[in-house]
Amino acid sequence: MRLLLWTTALVVSTSGGALAAPTFNKDVLPILQQRCQSCHRPGQIAPMSLLTYRDARPWARAIQVAVTSRKMPPWFADPHYGSFRNNAALTQAEIDTVAAWVDGGSDEGDPRDAPPRVRWPLDGWEVQPDVIVQGVPYTVPAHTKNDVIEWMWVVVPNPFKEDTWVTSMEVRPSEPSVTHHLCIRSRPHQSDVEYGTFVWENKVRDRDGSVIAERAGTGSGGRGLTAGTELLGCYVPGHAREDYGAYQAAKLIPAGNDLVFALHYTPNGKELIDVPRVGFTVARTPPSRRYVMLAPSSATDAKHFAIPPNDPNWKSPDVQGTFQRDVELVWMSPHMHLRGKDMTYTLVYPDGRREVVLSVPHYDFNWQLGYATAAPIKIPKGTKIVISAHFDNSSSNRMNPNPNRTVYNGEMSWEEMMLPFFSVVVNGTDRSNIFTTDVADSE
Repeated sequence: MRLLLWTTALVVSTSGGALAAPTFNKDVLPILQQRCQSCHRPGQIAPMSLLTYRDARPWARAIQVAVTSRKMPPWFADPHYGSFRNNAALTQAEIDTVAAWVDGGSDEGDPRDAPPRVRWPLDGWEVQPDVIVQGVPYTVPAHTKNDVIEWMWVVVPNPFKEDTWVTSMEVRPSEPSVTHHLCIRSRPHQSDVEYGTFVWENKVRDRDGSVIAERAGTGSGGRGLTAGTELLGCYVPGHAREDYGAYQAAKLIPAGNDLVFALHYTPNGKELIDVPRVGFTVARTPPSRRYVMLAPSSATDAKHFAIPPNDPNWKSPDVQGTFQRDVELVWMSPHMHLRGKDMTYTLVYPDGRREVVLSVPHYDFNWQLGYATAAPIKIPKGTKIVISAHFDNSSSNRMNPNPNRTVYNGEMSWEEMMLPFFSVVVNGTDRSNIFTTDVADSE
């Protein structure tokens, strides 16, 4: 067997023969297609396109730095636990190939060596939708007091005139730079609904923008719109699409329901108008399995959730709950804010066996990734899930806006959350009585 060793400008085999340095078309483009272009193409979150040699060549040295430091592609799951079908991490061989291409002169190579161009969906979608719903435009001001814009909710009509099973949903803000999150729920229609009207909850905040009390007032009551709803999915940085069909499952949007958009914007110094869109793919035949997203929260009261000043490793109350039916775990996504440090998902089976199914030891608020299991994890009825997390409220956390104050649960980025999303698939189409939590109601 011949072992190939990359050098700075060429490839040298153990037999002593020199081979040509990697070229873009033959060696690098296949890596970009598989690992990078889903984000690095027009209409997506990345700042530059990497579809062609002309696109990539000006960024060659920056690409090398990003991949050798493992900053890109973003991936934070500990490889010792779990296996994930959407694992974006480059192998060492792929990193070496990119580095050798740059050090060797970043040559294009023979165009005939290039693989066929990936036919990405039109208009920047990850999957070409069958139905697109446009949300209500919202003007995000350049600044507000403490740059606070409270969470808002707005109801839009259901595009489906009959009960419809959807196999995927993708949420796309037009201005991701100011979009903290954007979630979509399905809600039974009510006769007094006001389509297109933003509602929110007024809050009293201190001079740093943290909540000190709540009060009712004009525009309050937004959370009432979520009663009796089903969470279909969310956009957060690094995650925009829910793929139910990958598990031969779907979600039902009843004809009598409306859609509720939950929005959170953060000003960035420039006035922008966000026009969110949601795309659905529709099942061609009725499914035999249902996809259900769950989002139990850690304790949120100030007695149990209060991160002390300058604490580098504060442990929040765990999220714990029990599965009341046989399910298959297919997806997990930790959610915390700027002081989030790590999160671990552990299953405790009825026989006492414990299994860590996801460990994110270095959480990054800028990339709130979802982790799709390589194969569904079969969970028997009676299995518990225990999800633990730590927060870094010290000055060593470069994201920390103020290490000298106690931090409580809240909706703004400088407050905190411990909200571990996960999704399961169940046989049949009934979504009731799946999971009970010891901390808060699941979604």
